[in-house]
Amino acid sequence: MPTRNNIRNIAIIAHVDHGKTTLVDAMLKQTHTVKTDADQKDLIMDSMDLERERGITIKAKNASLIYNGIKINIVDTPGHADFGGEVERTLRMADGVLLLVDAKEGPMPQTKFVLKKALELGLKAIVVINKVDKPDAQVDHSVNKTFDLFVHLNANHAQLDFPIIYASGAKGLADADLDVLLGKITNNAEPDVTPLFEAIIKYIPAPDVKPEDPFAMLVLALFYDNYKGKMGIGKILSGSVKKAQNLIRIDTKGQRTNGKATSLQMYEGLGPVDVGQAEAGDIVAIAGFDDISIGETLTDPINPIHLEPVIIEPPTIKMTFGVNTSPFAGREGKLVTSRNLRDRLLKELETNVALKVETLEGAPLSAEASGGGGESFLVSGRGELHLGILIETMRREGFELQVSQPQVIYHEEDGVKKEPYEVVTIDVPNEYQGAVIEELGRRGAQMLHMDSSGSNAELHAEYLIPTRGLIGLKNLLLTRTRGTVILNNLFDSYKPVHDIDEHVNDHGSLISSETGVSNAYGLNNAQERGILFIGPAVDVYEGMVVGKNSVDTDLELNVCKTKKLTNIRSSGTDEAIILTPPRPVELDFALEYIGRDELVEITPLSIRIRKKILNATERKRAQR
Repeated sequence: MPTRNNIRNIAIIAHVDHGKTTLVDAMLKQTHTVKTDADQKDLIMDSMDLERERGITIKAKNASLIYNGIKINIVDTPGHADFGGEVERTLRMADGVLLLVDAKEGPMPQTKFVLKKALELGLKAIVVINKVDKPDAQVDHSVNKTFDLFVHLNANHAQLDFPIIYASGAKGLADADLDVLLGKITNNAEPDVTPLFEAIIKYIPAPDVKPEDPFAMLVLALFYDNYKGKMGIGKILSGSVKKAQNLIRIDTKGQRTNGKATSLQMYEGLGPVDVGQAEAGDIVAIAGFDDISIGETLTDPINPIHLEPVIIEPPTIKMTFGVNTSPFAGREGKLVTSRNLRDRLLKELETNVALKVETLEGAPLSAEASGGGGESFLVSGRGELHLGILIETMRREGFELQVSQPQVIYHEEDGVKKEPYEVVTIDVPNEYQGAVIEELGRRGAQMLHMDSSGSNAELHAEYLIPTRGLIGLKNLLLTRTRGTVILNNLFDSYKPVHDIDEHVNDHGSLISSETGVSNAYGLNNAQERGILFIGPAVDVYEGMVVGKNSVDTDLELNVCKTKKLTNIRSSGTDEAIILTPPRPVELDFALEYIGRDELVEITPLSIRIRKKILNATERKRAQR
């Protein structure tokens, strides 16, 4: 089969925070694809505000650069398994991968996840051992662990014979010889990743093309243009396409729609540019089909080719999204109705392939649905972070909504009820290992591997745990280990339901019994009962959770209570009140904290935790 030797398509894969995006930035700067700005602190490829704030990649992105006359198309993929839907489909655009491994941490759970997907597609990898200048870097250990991972994932002989490049992405340096690289770092050499470019051209195969066959392309991503409309992005597998050419769209059910390529774009640098024609092997964006979706085929109308759609692993977590019904509804947000919520979720479904949405009646969400006044939606995703990012994005767009406690999705196979299991890896100082092991045992975790032989007195452990047991675990372990635990999880498989303690996440909440404004006098009485979530001068309403009780029962109290004037003393004279700073309620914490009878109220300016039933008398009646 002929190849196009003037092009290389690569995906960059790694665990969270192993330096993918930083290395891509160094490659773009060296080839002068982007202007080098000494004052620039943000990563070029992290275009979303949430990506910059959290330091993670959420959306897969395309870029291209020219090195010695060869065009290198780069796909920067997310490292977190919750965004696996992005990884699975974008790898289909690549002919090889750069696998980044942290020199200190070695391969991590998400490294395993993304590498498994790449190897299944038959892609060849270049291993980049990054951050070799880190203190405590264990380069040889990381290389050996990476080779073991390839063997464990059943890599073939060609994939096992991977080249190794050593790098420091932050300094913009790379070399095939570790000692040479360390010398460059010591001497503060100018940024240079030429050895990495040479390895890409030498080891990543040029795309196989069928120039004489009819045009065919699988849509693997979507892009919106205000003037051109919705555009499908993918790698042309055969033939060529011209602007204004007649095409056929074949959806995942085999239905065919005629249309025309009204616009044709290819990536140059960080953005798409209009072109008149594209050949097999190119990554392109094509407009002309308003209803185009991921997994569909664009092909020649005379000799159509139907390509196999991409398979995305199913969601494991579900939550209920509903209209904000609290007494403060409509104060801060502009988009507050169920119709607004429904339209936004429909829009998200078009690009977020790992997401599933249905109305609470059980019907899949569709554009034809009426969107009644009190409609709520069951939203399913790959994990708490996956759904949390969606909620945070909607919040910043001006939405008000309330969401329920995350719940796992059960499957039934051959009459056996099954639930999702995940592999969780934990690194924690030895002094806290007792508390961690005890809590994991309560949640039904099975130990797979434990190692405490590291030089820095840390325990490294791997467990298989039901996803149910993971909900609420991270915040609890962070508290018990004083913030020193590092926890990573990765979906493993569905297994028969395991009996675990259903009350491990039970907690008591401090609940406001009045509507008003909190003050120091009322909060001083409340803080003796547990941990507060609010400070003074905060608007509260009856049924709002203002803190966590020190015991596992709910307690109603009045945080708006003021000290009254008496005939003995004035209301202002007393000992000084000293309030403990409240625990800030952030979205990630709130989603993990809430119980079965609680909701998270999300507005553009506030995140509040509340009881589903606000009135105390009605709550007691419902409990009976």
